[in-house]
Amino acid sequence: MIPKPLLPLGDKAILEIQITTLRRFGVGEVFVATNYMSDLVEAYLGDGSKYGVRVHISREDKPLGTCGPLSLLRDRLTGPFLVMNGDILTKLDFAAFRDFAAAQDGDLVIGTKVISTPFRFGSVTVDDRHRVMGVEEKPDLKMEILAGIYCMKPGILRFIPDGKYFGMDTLIKTMLADGAPIYRYAIADYWLDIGMVEDYSKARQEYQENFADPPARA
Repeated sequence: MIPKPLLPLGDKAILEIQITTLRRFGVGEVFVATNYMSDLVEAYLGDGSKYGVRVHISREDKPLGTCGPLSLLRDRLTGPFLVMNGDILTKLDFAAFRDFAAAQDGDLVIGTKVISTPFRFGSVTVDDRHRVMGVEEKPDLKMEILAGIYCMKPGILRFIPDGKYFGMDTLIKTMLADGAPIYRYAIADYWLDIGMVEDYSKARQEYQENFADPPARA
C-alpha cells in the first residue's frame, strides 16, 4: 500500500505533479501535511530541491482533517497561502486564482467546480391538475462543488482550533456563523478529483493529454 498522493501518473506521482505545477506559478515553499505513511512521503519528496522548491513535511500525531493541520503552522503562515487536497489533478491558472483572492476583503476564497452526475431515472413534470407536461429521460444533475483548492490569509487561523480534527466544511460553517466573508472562484480549467478507483483510471488516461508542459504565467 502507498498513500494516494504518491500513486503514479505517467512518470510522476500525483503529489509530484501538483508541486511542479505550483512551482511554475511562482510557489517556492510547500508544506505537506502527513499522517499515514509520513516516512514514505518524506523519502519520496526529499527537501524539494529536485523540484526547485522547498518542501517541509508537517507530521500529525493523529488525523486533523483538511484544516486542522494548519494549526501546526501558525508561526509559518505569515502571508496569503494556498491549501490543496493531495488527490487533485488540475490545470487551474493558480496566478489568476491568487490575483482574484488578493482582491477580496475576506480570509478565504474557495475554488469550485460544476460537475455533471448521470441520473438513472426519467424526470417527469406535471401541472397542478396532475397532467403530465413533459418527461426528460435520465437527465444529468449539475452541482457546484468544493474543488479542494483554497486561497487563505493568515487571519483565517483564528477560526482553527489546536490539535483537533477540523474539516473544510466545519471551517466554512464556522466562518458563516461568525459573519466572516467567503468568496468563490469558479474553476473553468481541467480538474479531476482522484477519489475513486475509476477516477484514477481516468486520470491515467488523461494525464498525457492535459499535462504535457502546460503554459503558465508568473
